Amino acid sequence: MTPIKKASVIGGGVIGAGWAARLALGGIDVAVHDPAPDIRCRVEAVLANAGRAVAKLTSAPQPAPGAMTFAESIGEAAAGSDLIVEAVPERLDIKQRVYAEAEDAAPESALIASSTSGIVPTKLQAEMTRPGRLVVAHPFNPVYLMPLVEVVGGQSTAPEAIEQAMALFRDLGMHPLHVRVEIDAFIADRLMEAAWREALWLVHDGVATTAEIDDAIRFGFGLRWAQMGMFETYRTAGGEGGLRQFLKQFGPCLQWPWTKLTDVPELTDALIDTIATQSDTQSGDYTLADLERIRDDNLVGILQALKANDWGAGRTLAEHERRLMNAQAAGAEPADFAQPVRTFSRRVPPDWTDYNNHMTESRYLECFAEASDALLRMIGVDGDYVASGGSYFTVETHIRHLAEVAAGEPVHTTTQVLHAADKTLRLFHRLHHDDGKLLATGEHMLIHVDLQTRQASAPPAAIAERAAALATAHADLPLPDGAGRGIGQAR
Repeated sequence: MTPIKKASVIGGGVIGAGWAARLALGGIDVAVHDPAPDIRCRVEAVLANAGRAVAKLTSAPQPAPGAMTFAESIGEAAAGSDLIVEAVPERLDIKQRVYAEAEDAAPESALIASSTSGIVPTKLQAEMTRPGRLVVAHPFNPVYLMPLVEVVGGQSTAPEAIEQAMALFRDLGMHPLHVRVEIDAFIADRLMEAAWREALWLVHDGVATTAEIDDAIRFGFGLRWAQMGMFETYRTAGGEGGLRQFLKQFGPCLQWPWTKLTDVPELTDALIDTIATQSDTQSGDYTLADLERIRDDNLVGILQALKANDWGAGRTLAEHERRLMNAQAAGAEPADFAQPVRTFSRRVPPDWTDYNNHMTESRYLECFAEASDALLRMIGVDGDYVASGGSYFTVETHIRHLAEVAAGEPVHTTTQVLHAADKTLRLFHRLHHDDGKLLATGEHMLIHVDLQTRQASAPPAAIAERAAALATAHADLPLPDGAGRGIGQAR
């Protein structure tokens, strides 16, 4: 399948700007069209938030960001695009006008993805010239962090368009969910709508405030749903009998008239004022920008915790990191190995720093550990190799802390192979600021281990040959300053 090189986003609201940020950070050039006079400022603010969040989310090597441009028309944005994301208001007539103009300008092979949260694709594609290229790709806010995207085809959608969309979003680190049956509002929004209607009634009837309802979710079932969903949560509630026992025990209560899900309270001015006033009180002095950053930081923490447990959305994040790391290793050419190899780069996340806003000493070690992992992937010690039963363990480390670096500043490592023979691998890392300043060095001794016996072992010939080739390529380089140095030795 041809990779996506250029995308266009039509509509730069919350969802459109989030799509633009995810695509650009995924290495895809993005052209945005929106007639709003402040569109550039709005989209660039979302892109800045996205960059901050992704820097905290993962240390996996990211592709070079795609170029972000702003087009004067739909046709200008769509021209040459492999993917056109429509994120305009939920009006069928507006969306169909967008498709008509986009189809006139875009290549015939372009995939058109609607971000609609409820209109079925058969209606969307009814007046299109190439309806087989349209899918619904319904994301969740913030698009640059939330993994889920619901992919829905209409009656005229070609199966290969669905396959292309699923692969594309997976490559962007998302979890594409193929909604196999066309239904208004798809799956996730129908579930959220049920809870939303009940919440409106609870406020309307004076049973609960907006803050109390949110507390019921965030301190209660929301935590369970975030990692286990609905049915598996209820399965665990059934004990050894599982979901069958749960339904037998609690099923009768479904007949009780608890909810008002079949009716919606009238959104009178009085109800709107009540909800808005309570919401303003609930948020206190937090601005929208404050809440967005808090939301993103919490999502990052949840995703990282789930990744540590290899569960749910954390597994999606881990799989995306493996793809990024393997791509970095595959992109390294032998010619690159005449000099120390660039193995790691990122901006220093705010939570890597101490009260002085300087990177803490443990994070220097983390940078060097990431550099070691990157070097190992270059010689073939990747996730698949570890799963097969072999790996390298670090047995000795020496770090020199030479200069400070603050949150948000760009850093990178280079790695020189000092020795590679039999079971051992000796690496020398240098951590640099992108302005060239040397921040730290780390010398690491690694031993190849058989993961079944947990004993040192010789690596397979292919791994040993790649490691030896790197050591040979670096043999003529000067011995790094600090190599073999003992603690307290004069600089």
